[in-house]
Amino acid sequence: MAASNTAGTEPVIRIEGLRKSFGDHVVLKNIDFDVMPGEVVTIIGASGSGKSTLLRCINLLETPDSGHVWFHGQDLAAEHVDVNRLREKIGMVFQGFNLFNNLNVLQNCTLAPVTLKKMGKADAEAEAMRHLTEVGLAEFAKSPVTSLSGGQKQRVAIARALCMRPDLMLFDEPTSALDPEIVGEVLSVMRDLAREGMTMVVVTHEMEFAKNVSDKVVFMDRGVIAEQGDPQQIFTNPRMPRTREFLSRYLEDKPAEVREA
Repeated sequence: MAASNTAGTEPVIRIEGLRKSFGDHVVLKNIDFDVMPGEVVTIIGASGSGKSTLLRCINLLETPDSGHVWFHGQDLAAEHVDVNRLREKIGMVFQGFNLFNNLNVLQNCTLAPVTLKKMGKADAEAEAMRHLTEVGLAEFAKSPVTSLSGGQKQRVAIARALCMRPDLMLFDEPTSALDPEIVGEVLSVMRDLAREGMTMVVVTHEMEFAKNVSDKVVFMDRGVIAEQGDPQQIFTNPRMPRTREFLSRYLEDKPAEVREA
């Protein structure tokens, strides 16, 4: 589990009264929650519960209908805020990788630092190689991304996001498009980031990751946060019936001593 240092600090992200609809369909209803520096927050829930929409509202890939998203104390919805500049400090890893297939691995990692941060090419490449080494892909730096496996592509996507030196990393179901046998290689990189103190918000169906790596688990149900709290409490003694129902299959698959731990 990541070591949170929340004493005397302000949230990296504070969400207040967030609402979002698509036409007549209300997806998010009065969402409130904070993410503190160094915290790993996982968002779990059934498909269609609003998890990914919430994540996309954090960096305004989706525009909320009302409410506030504060990032380092600045309201992203305020007219005077340079959203693009703030977004440079928020890394995003998507389910479908979103790599540029016409570029090789190294070029994917250096494009944004060079064009947005105006980093020199040599410095950008050195930074990229450092992060590619961290995710175990330094030897693939000059490879076309089309030659990589799904797990390798997702690790490149993580390295690419880290090259912007973000204060916050968002992960939108990063393993759901992967074959089961390669899910572990991506989760391993994410665990390393958590140990290093990276602030992370992770939408996931990987319950073991949520239980063992999170500092806080948020359970969403039908557009609201039905329950949130310490992972041990959520997974061993959920307070809400809907949380217990959602986790029942996971808990039933565990031996009794694991459930009672």
